[in-house]
Amino acid sequence: MSTNALPHTRTQSGSEDRILRYTLAERVVHWVAGLSYIYLLITGLAFWSPYLFWLADLVGGGPTARFGHPWMGLVWSVAIFWMYTAWREDMRTTPADRKWAKHVGDYIRNHDENLPPIGRFNIGQKQFFWLMLFGGIALLLSGVAMWLVNDIPWSWRWLRYTAVLVHAVAALLTIGGFIIHVYMGTAMVRGGFTSIIRGEVSVAWARMHHRLWYEHVKGASSREK
Repeated sequence: MSTNALPHTRTQSGSEDRILRYTLAERVVHWVAGLSYIYLLITGLAFWSPYLFWLADLVGGGPTARFGHPWMGLVWSVAIFWMYTAWREDMRTTPADRKWAKHVGDYIRNHDENLPPIGRFNIGQKQFFWLMLFGGIALLLSGVAMWLVNDIPWSWRWLRYTAVLVHAVAALLTIGGFIIHVYMGTAMVRGGFTSIIRGEVSVAWARMHHRLWYEHVKGASSREK
């Protein structure tokens, strides 16, 4: 669902105008993707090292984790691909993104008032999106090869080893991106986390953090009237 297709509704919450940022469907899929990834992270780390195998106890023990990991991987993959179909237009890099990227230091220092106007997502969010998409494809393909390893002929053993390597590298990259995404959404940008729960943000928040998107929503609302 692109920005153009987003329902540009505005509601009243007390004395403050609120703008719909994420639809219910977007929020549900986001949380499905996030929670399934956390499950994959816990079980994957448990399989990765014997020192971390205790993590499997958090999800019911080793056999349960071994059974659930590949199936949860499919759930996560479906959620990621849904978000691609919904957000791919919003995730394209624009001239405004490149201009914003030159001021990323102000973003890190929480000097958002010095940032150039940006659309619905900033370039960091877009890069995270593409990292998880391509990382998800790599994890899915390598994971299926590891899941069905007994069906791979021994003469193709190189595929087994390649799948293990690709899976590990893709997992490390997505874990790094996931940690940064959670930190930025909860600690760095106040209001970002609640927006993915309630779906709404204040007019002031929208104008401060995503001015171009706010102006698009405002213009759409005016045309509807």
